[in-house]
Amino acid sequence: MKYTTAIRSLCEFTAREGDLDLRFTPAPTAEEGIAGHAAIAGRRPAHYQAEVALEGAFGELRVRGRADGYDPLKNQLEEFKTYRGSLDNIPENHRILHWAQLKMYGHLLCQKLDLPEVCLCLVYFDIGTQKEAYFPVLHSASDLKLFFEDHCARFLQWAQRELAHREARDAALEGMRFPHAEFRPGQRPLAEAVYKAATSGRCLLAQAPTGIGKSIGTLFPMLKACPSQGIDKVFFLAAKTLGRRLALDAAALASGLSCKGGGDQSAPIRVLEMVARDKACEHPDKACHGASCPLAKGFYDRLPAARSAAVNSGAMLDRACLRTVALAHQVCPYYLSQDLVRWSDVVVADYNYYFDMHALLYALTVQNEWRVGVLVDEAHNLIERGRKMYTATLDQVAIRAARKAAPAPIKKVLRRVEKEWDLLHAEQRPVYQVAPAPSKFLVTLQAAVSVMSEAISASLTGQPEGFEGPLGEFYLEALQFSRLGELFGEHSLFDITLRPSSPGDLSSGRSSILCIRNVVPAPFLKPRFSAARSVTLFSATLSPWHFYSDVLGLPEDAPFVDVASPFSAEQLSVRVTRDISTRFQHRESSLSRMTDLLARQYEKTPGNYLAFFSSFDYLQKAVDAFCLRYPAIPVRSQGRGMAESERNAFLAGFTDDSRGIAFAVLGGAFAEGIDLPGERLIGAFIATLGLPQFDAVNEEIRRRMDSAFGTGYEYTYLYPGLQKVVQAAGRVIRAQSDCGTVHLIDDRFAQREVLALLPAWWKVEIGAAAL
Repeated sequence: MKYTTAIRSLCEFTAREGDLDLRFTPAPTAEEGIAGHAAIAGRRPAHYQAEVALEGAFGELRVRGRADGYDPLKNQLEEFKTYRGSLDNIPENHRILHWAQLKMYGHLLCQKLDLPEVCLCLVYFDIGTQKEAYFPVLHSASDLKLFFEDHCARFLQWAQRELAHREARDAALEGMRFPHAEFRPGQRPLAEAVYKAATSGRCLLAQAPTGIGKSIGTLFPMLKACPSQGIDKVFFLAAKTLGRRLALDAAALASGLSCKGGGDQSAPIRVLEMVARDKACEHPDKACHGASCPLAKGFYDRLPAARSAAVNSGAMLDRACLRTVALAHQVCPYYLSQDLVRWSDVVVADYNYYFDMHALLYALTVQNEWRVGVLVDEAHNLIERGRKMYTATLDQVAIRAARKAAPAPIKKVLRRVEKEWDLLHAEQRPVYQVAPAPSKFLVTLQAAVSVMSEAISASLTGQPEGFEGPLGEFYLEALQFSRLGELFGEHSLFDITLRPSSPGDLSSGRSSILCIRNVVPAPFLKPRFSAARSVTLFSATLSPWHFYSDVLGLPEDAPFVDVASPFSAEQLSVRVTRDISTRFQHRESSLSRMTDLLARQYEKTPGNYLAFFSSFDYLQKAVDAFCLRYPAIPVRSQGRGMAESERNAFLAGFTDDSRGIAFAVLGGAFAEGIDLPGERLIGAFIATLGLPQFDAVNEEIRRRMDSAFGTGYEYTYLYPGLQKVVQAAGRVIRAQSDCGTVHLIDDRFAQREVLALLPAWWKVEIGAAAL
């Protein structure tokens, strides 16, 4: 059995040395890199050979890769590298890595074509100026062979250990049994659907009710499919911290891992948790380079020992364990985790690590040609999260602040940007307006980004003048806006929102906010789905399935499975109140009857309840009215911007012995993803359909959805709103021993099209508030 690796990955293992240094200007995105490579190849003559596939072997190693191009007339092999800013300031250890990769390609080409020598040329391409810089060096085939064999030999011992680990992993997974004595009701059909999708190489939408154990019900079958399908890694992606914790618990249950580990012995299944950089950073007051942060100094020199310690710990590499290993070897925990992705079997991370523009897991999957299985927890969140990943805004107030802080050369280019900006809204009368793609503005903005990039790159030995604060912040925002501008299409809107200089005055001193607003993330997410062997998106609320399939861009052959609920209608009393309207114009008049309804239910069956409202304003009015009329009933309420400790305290108030009504916002922190079984929660009041606001932005989204899918109202308002309602109601019944009540308070809940979107196992009673 041979160990297969990409040449780039092998060189990253053997040729990296020195400091971690992130002072270099933000790297081009994958899309920019592809465009840059295409631009260079397009300038080459007709006989030029682009994307030259190369492979070779050394002992148990099989190495492969694609050199960017070969000119047979010049006998010149080229490797393209895109960059921003000043070429002189590319760190030396980056250059060493680039040359190592090209030399490996050079040996394989000489071997393939039986060449005695070859000219190797590094081509650096500035994506801002579109200019190339050439660094050609002639190498003999014999020298390149020695270089190749040296680096392969250095990697071979690690590769042999990885081969042994893979064999042990697959044997462990083949023998793995479901960790419980039996499946919970609903778990088996879910697990079977996930396994079939993984073994047939398809994507799957799986709707399964809350409380059946979806984390282990999806992870177990995906792991079982790994040996037969040659799946290298499983990515478990969650929208929130709680989702990651549940995934880690499921992985520990399936694999038998613990956080303590088993000493100096590799575990058969390696599980890694990835967290955001700001949460993992040990020195937030320091910059990410060796001259500032002690954990960046000599990072690549100490990385091999830290890597070995981590994989041999026998422990689950969650945030705490990873931090312990990293600090013991004086390396950055965040960047250690990025390296360990390559050597892990299960990676638990946030959505953005696979789906956004800079997604590490997706980039490594493509680079290494991994076969991956992807599990997307609470997948109903992916539409909104996906939109945010591919949306960018620019505020004119921010560019003015940046211009004040900027040195003279940058002031000049920012002034040009603002001049073009003013032209965009010069004739605008409505506060909000959708406009055509701002082609001329984007050209000017991109030119300014290039100038700022050069200024940052030219000052690597010190602090760029004025780049702390407003200028640096605007630079990053402009960079993102510029990147999305290049990808602009029917999937997004370009809109302008005027900001009056004083209330009601739009006649002078106007400024505006520009937004490239993604509406349909499908074009961006499709390549992510295609790159995986199998993707399962699961949630309790994925109905109607075609809404999620259309907007997310799932393959046409992706099946939908709706797992029957293990709960019975007798467990949950669902009542629609048809004589109360929670529409904006009726909210004041609805309060007295609504509070009476809450109080009657509480007096009938005292216990813990959650009451959900559409906004904090409506919530506060309801709290005030309720406390005034029923001061004896205990009340708590969700506050705006609650810290994590405050949210935990709020949840801790739900105990088996507590009583009262907790008021919360629908779609907020307490409307999904929380588990309050038994007496901790016996009922919920939902005083809203959860429909997004009928404002100018959502109306434009509705029109775009109508144009794309013919169902503008449903895709913009109805389906997203009812998804929140069902999620909130799902907090009540968490186990087969639970019983409870849900009140749906609004006459629109009685409409046929709304009732059709509620869970099939609910038995809905329609009545009046007085009943």
